[in-house]
Amino acid sequence: MTTAMTSEALSSLGLRSTQESQVANKGTNSLSSDDFMELLLAEIQNQDPLKPMENSEFVAQLASISQVTSSKELQQSFADLSASLVSNQALQAAGMVGRDVLAPTGLGVLEQGGSVRGTVELPQASSEVAVKIYDATGQLVRRLPLGSQAAGEIQYQWDGLRDDGTYAPPGTYLISAEAEFDGSNEAIEANVVNRVNGVTLGNGGALLLDLAGVGPLDFNQVKQIL
Repeated sequence: MTTAMTSEALSSLGLRSTQESQVANKGTNSLSSDDFMELLLAEIQNQDPLKPMENSEFVAQLASISQVTSSKELQQSFADLSASLVSNQALQAAGMVGRDVLAPTGLGVLEQGGSVRGTVELPQASSEVAVKIYDATGQLVRRLPLGSQAAGEIQYQWDGLRDDGTYAPPGTYLISAEAEFDGSNEAIEANVVNRVNGVTLGNGGALLLDLAGVGPLDFNQVKQIL
């Protein structure tokens, strides 16, 4: 805002020695709408009768006051919206505890008598697709051949059996996948189904899922809620 306040107006408010320096130091944008209105009224009361304020100038100053007020209201609206979004996320988070999610964690939890399942995503058709399961020491436990597959999402499930036909002990296993493209094997992304044990709201309202046997996972990485 371009303030065309006269020296007489400032002097009449006893502001010449204080307000002028504050305006210079703080900048016009730091003044409130009440400050603008007070100065504008003082200017009108103390203007030169022979040289009154132009109508266009008066309207411009009123518009500046309105702009400052609108800006504050907009900031408050954004703050209220942000608080509402965080509250909604918290409610959504509470309902996810105990649910299963599909995500590219690469880790699967085998429970007693249970299984590990998930999907692999093929960017193009492959003549041979396989899922590999490794234990905590990096030892290959099972290779699941999925055969020839078209491009897209392919489901897999490991029943807990090793390649030798014995059952693997309960625990967390590393899941990887590979596919053959034009005669060469390439690693592809393996999504795994994991259970949500808890949910927390991180900095800025980010939703973090605590997955059983896996740990924290950004909610944005979830492919599907089951």
